[in-house]
Amino acid sequence: MKLGIIGAGNMARAIIGGIVKKGIIDGTEIICSSPDESDRTKARDQFMINVTGDNKAVVRESEIVIFAVKPQVIPHVIDEVKDIIDDEKLFISIIAGKSIEWFENAVGKSFKLIRTMPNTPALVGAGMTAVTPNKKVDDADLQKAISILSSFGEAGVVPESLMDAVVAVSGSSPAYVFMMIEAMADGAVRLGMSRALAYKFAAQAVYGSAKMVLETGKHPAELKDIVCSPAGTTIEAVRVLEEMGFRSSLIEAMDACADISRKL
Repeated sequence: MKLGIIGAGNMARAIIGGIVKKGIIDGTEIICSSPDESDRTKARDQFMINVTGDNKAVVRESEIVIFAVKPQVIPHVIDEVKDIIDDEKLFISIIAGKSIEWFENAVGKSFKLIRTMPNTPALVGAGMTAVTPNKKVDDADLQKAISILSSFGEAGVVPESLMDAVVAVSGSSPAYVFMMIEAMADGAVRLGMSRALAYKFAAQAVYGSAKMVLETGKHPAELKDIVCSPAGTTIEAVRVLEEMGFRSSLIEAMDACADISRKL
């Protein structure tokens, strides 16, 4: 399988790193393009892959092509390669705000396309990627894509109508979690803990809590109730969080996030 990636930024390198590390595709079978020579050199030296400044070469030489550029760059890329897009190749987009319809209109025809939305934890192999195939993608193509996307975390199929919700709950949410960790650490520093120790304790608590949700299968409310002893410290903290609008602020933030995603 020959894989092409148009783009060599952080997310593209996370994808390549996961694929190479898990042995899904050998580095010699991967070609990556970027107009930035330093990005090309970094990707080549880190993963021992083929690199080029020619986007058309990536499409011509690949069975599967991943679009991994900024939303404002993709119109130029499509104009450049649309004449050599055919039904023999599978295309995967990780670009926020660009729908399947947008791609098909930009190319001028329907072609095998999978729209995805990964998130930044992919950089450490713990990403979550939403996957939406168009009607031309068959089950074999979809499984190939999921195999690639699962190399740097988890991947799941969702209807495209939920993609803005995915942006809010998964694509952008690492920023919310980072803010929470920072705030928790600030609180610990205020209580006398060193900054480095505070970040470690806060981050590990978030990591462990998420792991409990995923591995126990219990409702988050049930897990919360286990920690909240009667008249104890935790229920008092929960009372304050509720008073300050902790949950409602997250819900409102996600609504705002999804609204911007719809307008991209």
